[in-house]
Amino acid sequence: MTWTAERPAAVAGTFYEGDPAALTSDVERMLAAAQPVDPPSGRLRGLIVPHAGHVYSGPVAATGYRLLRLEVAAASPVRRVVLLGPDHFVGIRGMAVPTVEHFRTPLGTIPLDESLRTAALSVPGVRGDDAAHSREHSLEVQLPFLQRVLTTGWTLLPVVVGAAEPEEVAALLAATVTGLDVLLLISTDLSHYHDHATAQRLDQRTCAAIEALDETAIGTADACGRYPLRGAMAWARRQGWQVTLLDRRTSADTAGDPHRVVGYGTFAITEPV
Repeated sequence: MTWTAERPAAVAGTFYEGDPAALTSDVERMLAAAQPVDPPSGRLRGLIVPHAGHVYSGPVAATGYRLLRLEVAAASPVRRVVLLGPDHFVGIRGMAVPTVEHFRTPLGTIPLDESLRTAALSVPGVRGDDAAHSREHSLEVQLPFLQRVLTTGWTLLPVVVGAAEPEEVAALLAATVTGLDVLLLISTDLSHYHDHATAQRLDQRTCAAIEALDETAIGTADACGRYPLRGAMAWARRQGWQVTLLDRRTSADTAGDPHRVVGYGTFAITEPV
């Protein structure tokens, strides 16, 4: 199969700045202001990050991307990114990879990794489906951060995850997150539309379950990206990896109404060394 098409930015100018200079400035400002954290023990193999508009979730996601930037500066071998996020619009069953050659943001194009895509398509429940990607913001809002943090020449495998069992997602990860040069990214928000105090209480419990790698404790209302999250937790547990909370806030802490908030958490996924 020949990949020729390009997926243009769908939410530039709404979820994040559409002007390249303004977007660069915004991302760098969030990275500079990110809460410094002590790097978790072990080798960084992935991040769990939120995916609302940058004004809301960007400061929380930036905590993880700041850690990734430090890893890159210390000669991290990351050259490929496997990015999983939930399906907000289409209602797919299983998982979808795009059939295009590049994803575009105002900061330029990102080549998709053909070898990872081929590996993904060999997994039951994975199909090529551009419609699932055409409007999906959960993946796109991560890309400007990656474009600023990673060095040139990296490639991407974006995966929209619909209703899928943890074992199905784990099989995809087993086929694609296969070397130290592959970074796993899971894009998910936490609780939705509670008051600030309620969201804090609910998210504290959810974050504890994520750190414990107990995918059975992630309920329908706990995380919009529950399907990719549950699968990643099951797979990380099998690998003997650890998940560490880096930052937990709500939209009320960043830019929103305290009476109707969305919860955000950023986590590091590490492999003991």
